[in-house]
Amino acid sequence: MVKQSIFGRIAQLAKANINSLLDNAEDPQKMLDQMVRDYTNNIAEAESAVAQTIGNLRMLEDDYNEDIKNARDWGNKALAASRKADEFRAGGDAADAEKFDNLAKVALQRQMAAESEAKGAEPSIASQREVVDKLKTGLDQMKNKLNQLTSKRNELVARSKTAAAQSQVHDAIKSIDFMDPTSEVGRFEEKIRREEAKVRGQQELAASSLDAQFNQLEDLGEQTEIEARLAALKAGGNSKPALGAGSPASSESTLDEADFDKL
Repeated sequence: MVKQSIFGRIAQLAKANINSLLDNAEDPQKMLDQMVRDYTNNIAEAESAVAQTIGNLRMLEDDYNEDIKNARDWGNKALAASRKADEFRAGGDAADAEKFDNLAKVALQRQMAAESEAKGAEPSIASQREVVDKLKTGLDQMKNKLNQLTSKRNELVARSKTAAAQSQVHDAIKSIDFMDPTSEVGRFEEKIRREEAKVRGQQELAASSLDAQFNQLEDLGEQTEIEARLAALKAGGNSKPALGAGSPASSESTLDEADFDKL
């Protein structure tokens, strides 16, 4: 039971995989074209069968018409022989009269045989005509179905091509979607943004370094002025700052106020 179950599952899996491959390999246009070809071949075979049936009917009709013609001809011959016998009998020639009467009987017998054959063929001819009419009707229906199938095939192929074109356009639009971060444009934009951010960072670093240098220059100028004033004090000169001179050095704030109180 276990082996049977395993084999059954393997067979089912193989069948599913084969069906999946067939579904993926199916081309709607090729499948529809094949359906049209198959149905066209079926119609050709049906036309051949109908033609053969019609041919058989025409043979029966020819035989029937031939029997009718033969019956009419033999009837005419019987009439002619009977009249000839009457002439001979009126002329007193009994022997020839009897001879032609016998010929008239033979002609009548053959006329009856021809009529019997014709009458026997009538049911077959009627039945065959009915079959032919049905076959012709069925063949016309098949041709109408072929026209419908061809029209449907053209419609489905057009729809399939339209859907494929729409899918292609959609994929093309999606590949350049500016709002999609996963697209090529989105990745390029992100890369450029990182480069721009890097440049801004470098600019900020450069600006910070330049400000520090200016601050150092300001501190150096202030210290220079202090030294100049101190030298002026020692020389007994005026220590009053000149117009436009910088403010007192901020370094004096580092002195202890108690040192001034000792002066």
